[in-house]
Formats: sequence, C-alpha cells, structure tokens
Amino acid sequence: MRWLVTGAGGMLGRDLVEELRTRDEQVTGLDRPALDITAPDAVDRALAAHHPDVVVNCAAYTAVDDAEQDEESALRVNGDGPRILARACVAYEARLIQVSTDYVFAGDARTPYAEDAAPDPRTAYGRTKLAGERAVLDELPDASAVVRAAWLYGVHGRSFVRTMTELEARRDTVDVVDDQRGQPTWSADVAATIADLGPRVGRDMTGVLHATNSGEASWYDLAREVFRLLGADPDRVRPVTSEAFARPAPRPAYSVLAHGRRQRLGLARARDWRTALHEALPRIRKETPS
Repeated sequence: MRWLVTGAGGMLGRDLVEELRTRDEQVTGLDRPALDITAPDAVDRALAAHHPDVVVNCAAYTAVDDAEQDEESALRVNGDGPRILARACVAYEARLIQVSTDYVFAGDARTPYAEDAAPDPRTAYGRTKLAGERAVLDELPDASAVVRAAWLYGVHGRSFVRTMTELEARRDTVDVVDDQRGQPTWSADVAATIADLGPRVGRDMTGVLHATNSGEASWYDLAREVFRLLGADPDRVRPVTSEAFARPAPRPAYSVLAHGRRQRLGLARARDWRTALHEALPRIRKETPS
C-alpha cells in the first residue's frame, strides 16, 4: 500500500510515519511547509505526485485557547482542510483517515462516550474538529474513517507528560487539576491502530473509531503516575480544581471514550494507559533536554 501522511511534522504524524516504515509500507510524510491542506491546488499536486492508496490527515489547528478568539482560522484548517483532502481523494480514488478529538463531545457525561454518541462541542476547537469529521464522512462516505484520540503524549513534541518530567526535576511540588477525567494516550499506540485500520477502510470499515488507551484518570492521577515511574514521591503532586488554571476554552470534565467499535472490528484490545505510559516514559525522558 502507498500511504500519504499530512501533518507529518507533529507528534502523531511522526509516530505514524515511523510505524508504517517499520511495517515496510511505502509512506510519504508531508509536514505543513511541504503541504498546506487548505490549498486545493497544493493538495491536488500532492496526490497526483504520490498516488496514495490511503491518506491520513494528522494536520490540525491545535491551539485550543487561541481558537476561541480566532475560530475562523481554526475552521480553515480543521474543517475546510479535511473537505479539500476528501474531494481530492475522490478524484484520485484514495481512502482517507481523519484524526479527530474528544473535544467533539460536551464533556459532561458520566459513562464513556460511544462512537455513535451525539457530538455537542463546547469550544471553538471542538466545533471546528467536528466540522472536519462531517466534511470527510459527507464527501467520502464509502472510503473514509474518523479516528478520535484524546490526551495525547508522545516522544516528539510537547505534552503534559513531558512537562511533568521537567517539573519533577525543577520543583518541590506541582499543582495539577483533579476534576477533569480522560484517557492518557500514547501517540505511538494511536499510530499502530491507524496502521492496522488503513487496509480495512472502505472495505469492512467506514465511520468513526475511538483510538485512546483504556482506563481513565484525572490529570492529577497521571502526574502522580509519572512521578512514581520517575522514582519520585507522588505526594509532591497536589490536587487542585480547574478554577486554579482558568483558560479561554473550557476543558471537558469527562473525556473518556468507549471502544465498542474496536471490539466489533476485531482490532487489538486497547491497552491500559498505565501500561503504555510505563513503556513510553523512558523514551520521552531520553528525548527531553536536561
């Protein structure tokens, strides 16, 4: 198979390119300078040049707070970009996997959100990502999939986990929010899921799939686990409410995603977030500047 990965300079994009190469797949990764997904002519040239069987869109406007003041810019990348990609995929008979987010939900549930739960985004970022989901599924209903991830961390780029490893070395105590719950998810695991899914899109799978790690935690729980794995005292992490870190875009209080579709498709079971973190953290520390 021939793969084309947009947003290949980001955390997930880099992991996906690496994962596909380990599987001896033919993959081209294009970062933002190499491909602006909001430019139809550039997208057309990219697909004409590489003739991909599968396109994975990891490109996104991810500045959640900035989007509250500039939703138009976020929508251009998160909504218009996926539609442009989808239309090009129709023209070149390629399949498309769109990466999305837990922010498409309201975040006020008490049980995990199923793939078919009604979206109700409460932020500009969530609204624009939902627009991208709908654009892809509308334009390419028989040859596309939406893969939702959440609470991502990875070896490449900034993340909450990397920040905690840095703060553990610099501060006696760290205050961390304890009233938001979700699924800490290693980007490498999402990349593996996408690689597994690609050959099936448009054949026995279309629509939405949740690709988070399993289990759930608060940011406070995650920080304590990072400290524990570092050999530090977890009690140095102190719980606070979201009010202590007020931001322009409200964070979902509950972002746990269900994995029913994954089970029905017979994909590998999502591993527990602690297991993934235990494997990922040494690699993250190795790449963290001292």
